[in-house]
Amino acid sequence: MIRTYAPGKLFIAGEYAVVEPGYPAILVAVDRGILVLLEETLERGSISSYGNISIFWSRENDKLILDKTDDRFSYIISAINTVETYAKEQGKELDYYHLKVVSQLETNEGKKYGLGSSAAIIVATVKALSKYYELGVSDNELFKLSALANLAINSNGSCGDIAASVYGGWIAYTTFDRNWVLEQLKDSTITQLLNKPWPSLSIEPLTPPEKLKLVIGWTGTPASTSNLVAQANDKRAENNIFYEEFLYESKKCVNEMITAFKENNIKEIQKQIQVNRQLLVNMGNKLGIVIETPLLTKLCNIALKFNGYAKSSGAGGGDCGIAVFQNDKYLLPLIDEWKKAGITYLPLEVYDGDRSFKPR
Repeated sequence: MIRTYAPGKLFIAGEYAVVEPGYPAILVAVDRGILVLLEETLERGSISSYGNISIFWSRENDKLILDKTDDRFSYIISAINTVETYAKEQGKELDYYHLKVVSQLETNEGKKYGLGSSAAIIVATVKALSKYYELGVSDNELFKLSALANLAINSNGSCGDIAASVYGGWIAYTTFDRNWVLEQLKDSTITQLLNKPWPSLSIEPLTPPEKLKLVIGWTGTPASTSNLVAQANDKRAENNIFYEEFLYESKKCVNEMITAFKENNIKEIQKQIQVNRQLLVNMGNKLGIVIETPLLTKLCNIALKFNGYAKSSGAGGGDCGIAVFQNDKYLLPLIDEWKKAGITYLPLEVYDGDRSFKPR
């Protein structure tokens, strides 16, 4: 039995701008994630997830043939296809296996928290199959294989969530040139593509100030990142000058926040959280998309009452908000006020990629 784990993530700053190559974001991996269990079988494989729903599969000329289609499994299937293509390039014989996905990134009722479950599913699946086929992949190769699996389903994402799932901890991230990667795929093997530097890609670990306290609130309303990013892409053409200004200001803000991390300056990190919040609110208003919902606004305003600086995390439109404090002095009254406003406190810690870590 092979067991692998990939953590969920939260965006701290740089959302939307990060989908453009070279524009930075800051993310953090959290200690809830996806567990994948993989066990060899002799004939017919299966994949189970989403409340123990299973689909069975066989092979025809090394291709997976599913007994039924289910869109919920698309990221898992894409991860399998990507790794198995790579495994064949490495001269491996393809096998049959049972693959089970267990998620900590949704409620018992199946509502997602918005912690990057699709990315974590891909990373944990790629990890499991890489172990199974003894591919010996590095973190860099794990990221690239996972990014290729993600691109096959969603070509407009930044893959920042995948980077956080692979590397853990706090990271500064800029995405790669997706068009370049997709063009390369036409003429290159996956092996060749893994060995090439990807233009604009940058993943840098950050060490947070020792006393920085990150607090997460969940609005209870799931949001679709891909839909919101697609809406922003559709509307930016009509507002190109404004969008270029947004990109410039976002880059400036995030770079100043990265410097503040390196200088252990919590006050400056808080200041740039506030700047980034306003940039996202303005962008949403200008493009006519709801990034900061009324409940996210309440979350931010309550945090401010207790000397915390908060904003939406990720694409917004629901899901989580993050708040940064200089200590946990006001944590209990904050949680109480959030609860009265209909916001659920998520007691998450940073997942630092420690291999001895036992996911709860």
